[in-house]
Order: sequence, then structure tokens, then C-alpha cells
Amino acid sequence: MAGSGRLALRTLPGLGWVRGSGPAVLSRLRDAAVVRPGFLSAAEEETLRRELEPELRRRRYEYDHWDAAIHGFRETEKSRWSEASRAILQRVQAAAFGPGQTLLSPVHVLDLEPQGYIKPHVDSIKFCGATIAGLSLLSSSVMRLVHTQEPGEWLELLLEPGSLYILRGSARYDFSHEILRDEESFFGERRIPRGRRISVICRSLPEGMGPGEPGQPPAAC
Repeated sequence: MAGSGRLALRTLPGLGWVRGSGPAVLSRLRDAAVVRPGFLSAAEEETLRRELEPELRRRRYEYDHWDAAIHGFRETEKSRWSEASRAILQRVQAAAFGPGQTLLSPVHVLDLEPQGYIKPHVDSIKFCGATIAGLSLLSSSVMRLVHTQEPGEWLELLLEPGSLYILRGSARYDFSHEILRDEESFFGERRIPRGRRISVICRSLPEGMGPGEPGQPPAAC
């Protein structure tokens, strides 16, 4: 897919973070697949990293996931945060979720090693609601979305450190999503070297589920 003929949707003058197979898919997903670069300041990114590092360090990287979607990862679900981190997560909630949406109380934290990646998958509606929003820390990466019925329709998101991505509605259920492995990590013609990547993922509640209900497999990206 890394061809010079791709179309780009520019979210800020002179810079593009979303690319797609054509104007129709760009228009269709304009509000369903969103990247907000620079959502975190460098100090906020460091606040989250320092809070997460001790817990992540106690875990080993794994190479088999319960649904075979992730390779080279460690993860945790976190409900207790420092005051500074809670303020950041409240900003995420205000930016990504509607006033009528309830969030799952544990936040999913996913740590990919430099050679780790996430395979194409569609999150089950049993485990996550209509919206997920993720903060990217440490390393840039490329998220690719491909229509499950029309593989010629695709979108790519450039996720830089400190950015916020939001997937909702059709982008969640009609498109698979993945994080490209290092050797495939291009955004158009631009090489995006992969390093270790931490994502902090907030999820809306599935319909009919209480916010503290246990045992819910997390969204992967």
C-alpha cells in the first residue's frame, strides 16, 4: 500500500496524519477515525510513562495473545491513577466521548516491544462499546484500517508520541485495525521507525454492561 498515488486528508496546515484509498473513505471516516497530534505535552507524556513504568517492568513480554491478535507485548488494566494522570484522562474523556457515554473503569495499557505488532482484527462488541481512544507514548507507529468486506478501502493513521487517536462507529465495526510491524512501518513513502510503544486506551461501555463488570478482554490497539 505504500505508493505515491495515495490520497491524504490533512488535519493541520502542511501536515498530514490520516491517509486513505480515496475521497469516499476519507469522507466516510472523517469523524470516525481521528488523530489529534500533540494532545499531550512532553511533561504529560513523561508523567504517564513514569507512573506506568514500575508496573510494566514487573511483567514479561508475551508472544501469544488470547485471540492471537498481538505479538511482543505486555499489558495491564489500571484503575488507580495519580491526580496528574487522572487530569489527563479526563481530558481524553472530554475530547473523545459523548456526554451520554459511560467509560469502562479500568484503562487498558498496552506495551509493545520494538519488534512487537498488532495483527488486523475487529474488536468484539461484547467487550468494548462504540468508541475507543488511545494515547501514544514513546514511539511513532502506523495504524492501518481496512474495510472487512471491501479490502480496497483503507485508511492509515500516523500516531506520533503524545498524540490521541479516536475510533468510533463504522471505523470500529466495519474496518479491521492493526499496528504495523517495524519492517512494514511506512506512512506513504515516509519510513516510520518503530521503537517501544505504550498506548493508554480508554473504552466506552458496551450496551447493557456495568462499568465495573470484571473479566472483559481489552481492545488491542
